[in-house]
Amino acid sequence: MAHSVLAVPVPALEPYVRGRWEHYDPGWVSRDPAFTHAHITALAPFVTAPSAGDLERVAEIARTTPALDFALAEIAAFPDGIVHAVPEPTGPFTELTARLWRAFPECPPYEGRFGDVVPHLTLDRLAPEVSVASVEADLEGLLPVRTRAERLELQWYDEGECRVLWAWPFGRWGEFV
Repeated sequence: MAHSVLAVPVPALEPYVRGRWEHYDPGWVSRDPAFTHAHITALAPFVTAPSAGDLERVAEIARTTPALDFALAEIAAFPDGIVHAVPEPTGPFTELTARLWRAFPECPPYEGRFGDVVPHLTLDRLAPEVSVASVEADLEGLLPVRTRAERLELQWYDEGECRVLWAWPFGRWGEFV
């Protein structure tokens, strides 16, 4: 189902995450060179057809959000089987989601399916051949990753059409596509 996502890209883990998409859902692998499959979701699903006013609200939130150095070291699994990396610190990502949700109350995170929204970077899903330990082994030598959250992207997800629609740098004016 086509949908939009406000996401913080994490290029440092793009080769691994993109490889998992290629394995499971090749039709959802983006041909857009600006698109980063490895990301921390800030708000999803987002407005399907955002207005100029919607985009300005997102721009203001990005402008008033400082760029952030963070690390990804711990791998865990949610009860639904999503294997993920946990950003440290988590607080700024939690606050970004809360600010976006306050600005767009019609877009509860993950459609309100979860009581607590936990910042994370999705890596895989538990299966007979996939465990937290197997993902840790796959990422040995790559983790911990120390990186920087520098921008917020509006990503579009649709089979064969995944792409970046808009992006805003954190902590300053300006937009780019």
